Amino acid sequence: MGNIKIGIIGLGYVGLPLARLFATKYPVIGFDAKKARVEELMTGHDSTQEVDDETLRSVLRKNTLDKEETGLYCSYSLEDLRSCNYYIICVPTPVDKHHNPDLAPLYKASETVAKVINKGDTVIYESTVYPGVTEEECIPVIERISGLKFNIDFFAGYSPERINPGDKQHTVEKIKKVTSGSTPEIGEKIDHLYSSVITAGTHLASCIKVAEAAKVIENSQRDINIAFVNELSKIFNLMGIDTQEVLDAAATKWNFLPFKPGLVGGHCIGVDPYYLAQKAQDYGYHPEVILAGRRINDSMGEYIASQVVKCLIKKGNYVKGSHILVLGFTFKENCPDVRNTKVFDIIKALKDYNTNITIYDYWAKPEEVKREYNLEIANELPKDKFDAIVLAVAHNEFLKLDIKNMIKQDGIIYDVKGLLKSNMVDGRL
Repeated sequence: MGNIKIGIIGLGYVGLPLARLFATKYPVIGFDAKKARVEELMTGHDSTQEVDDETLRSVLRKNTLDKEETGLYCSYSLEDLRSCNYYIICVPTPVDKHHNPDLAPLYKASETVAKVINKGDTVIYESTVYPGVTEEECIPVIERISGLKFNIDFFAGYSPERINPGDKQHTVEKIKKVTSGSTPEIGEKIDHLYSSVITAGTHLASCIKVAEAAKVIENSQRDINIAFVNELSKIFNLMGIDTQEVLDAAATKWNFLPFKPGLVGGHCIGVDPYYLAQKAQDYGYHPEVILAGRRINDSMGEYIASQVVKCLIKKGNYVKGSHILVLGFTFKENCPDVRNTKVFDIIKALKDYNTNITIYDYWAKPEEVKREYNLEIANELPKDKFDAIVLAVAHNEFLKLDIKNMIKQDGIIYDVKGLLKSNMVDGRL
């Protein structure tokens, strides 16, 4: 494939694992605008814990690398990117408070690449978007700033990320990768680039829009399925039926899909459907199923809080002034990622009842939770006894706790994740 030097823009949950993988075979410059993040990585430590220290240090190099040397050099200096000929953008694509797609990080990353891209180079986007964003929104930014012409002077591709934060089994090289290019020839080159490091193989889509659409429906499909079982949980709770027992029975059929009720947060499943919904509305179509699923899943935090309150009342406890311990704050188990965590919705709703909330999560960073949510969390288990405990996140460590011994005599346990046996809890989804 000639002399390849790859620049990865964004060294978060997606960019760093990809940079580490490519660095086993190519020279890679990892770029991040956050100086503290770059300095941390260059010491050989990743605070997101997606890449362990030993693996990271095995690929780190202490210089900017040439096109003959493999390895990873991390930098916040734009000039270090200039020698690359493949640029892979791995920045977040959030939504605003009105659930509208926020493309600002993509625009900024496109501007960064535009300042250093040369003739013949290729830029590849991995961020989740709706169909059309790469060619209609991002490429014009690069053309305008660089002065280069798309598909004449430079080329583009789209290969959606499939990172599952905290998952040490399905790592980036073990997940089949969808690829695409702005021309058939570029598509083949990009596919070959990824297939050289992705052991699970690749799937070359016919065009960029197909690849974009494939990514956005992956998480939309999961969102809708989870919304269905969340609605079932509400119905069966009114009937006095244990939802988990129903799901266990139904799962004995060979083609039953094993989804469980719960909170849908994070940076993908709780966000991606809004991207597809927005684009559909641009074409005059109002998506009913997608947005209905979003409404149900976004309502679960407040619903769980109301169920906790009901459990307290049934045991004769005062709600106002009660002391409640929330176990877990990250958006999913066994990772420090607190982006778009729906545990916040539970806490916010419980505080509306004038309860006293203590949050314990040894994975989450207190300074990040304080900055993003203005909440205090503990990294050490409180020794007090509580009126209620809400098991909100399925961290492995929580399975070792003697939760029964952490509540007062008439205290209650609410199990959001279905980790505990039904006879141990006062309520669960």
